[in-house]
Amino acid sequence: MMQLNVPPDLEALVQKRLATGAFANAEDVIRHALEALDAEESWTDEERRALDRKIDRALEQAAAGKVYGPEEARRKLAAMREAHLANLG
Repeated sequence: MMQLNVPPDLEALVQKRLATGAFANAEDVIRHALEALDAEESWTDEERRALDRKIDRALEQAAAGKVYGPEEARRKLAAMREAHLANLG
């Protein structure tokens, strides 16, 4: 078992996460943080570039006023889900 000494600023971050009730103990907070870091670092450069392109496209659409509200978004997502499920079955 490893024991760590953390500086006050990191301890405050752990305590902040514990206060949300989402974690049972400090070990859970550290585990979640390290798993998130590991997942982030495992992204390939191509995956990062693909995400950057999607974000850029979305920002361009928003700047051009090509956006829609939450109800239309829900309808579009529901239709996409139905099409996906139909393709599976």
